[in-house]
Amino acid sequence: MVGKNCFAIASDRRLGVQLQTIATDFQRVFKIHDKLYIGLSGLATDAQTLYQRLVFRHKLYQLREERDMKPETFASLVSAILYERRFGPYFCQPVIAGLGENDEPFICTMDCIGAKELAKDFVVSGTSSESLYGACESMYKPNMEPEELFETVSQALMASVDRDCLAGWGGHVFIVTPTEVQERVVKGRMD
Repeated sequence: MVGKNCFAIASDRRLGVQLQTIATDFQRVFKIHDKLYIGLSGLATDAQTLYQRLVFRHKLYQLREERDMKPETFASLVSAILYERRFGPYFCQPVIAGLGENDEPFICTMDCIGAKELAKDFVVSGTSSESLYGACESMYKPNMEPEELFETVSQALMASVDRDCLAGWGGHVFIVTPTEVQERVVKGRMD
């Protein structure tokens, strides 16, 4: 979800195989650089493999270009990597969030073969996406400050994962501004 020169990216903490819970502190949001993050919902092993490939590609880009990747460029890279594996895809739905030029927030999501969906307000993915759309649509306001954005994202996340038995156990919320990154853990239902 985007705010005024900032963005928030959040995920729940449950790792499970269907109805069986494996871990309750699983990290799905990964840092690419200080102003660019990616959230990977889906199969955990594919998410970790895809993240390692993306870090490798970003480091090669840094060596060649001597700068960090812009969020738009990174989204195209992720889309290309996913599309090249379209016949045996990574079972992941990436959410890309970053601050571009002039600290403008950029958010994007895609399906498992790399079809991009750009938005100006919020994007969602994962098992709770239907209830997340409703919660985000009702709570979102444009130009929120970082603290208000954190409250909105946290409330939307908790409201939607409480309606989904395959998600939960709290959440990780990252608030990224041009000067700092705040990572917070939100407590939720433990059942």
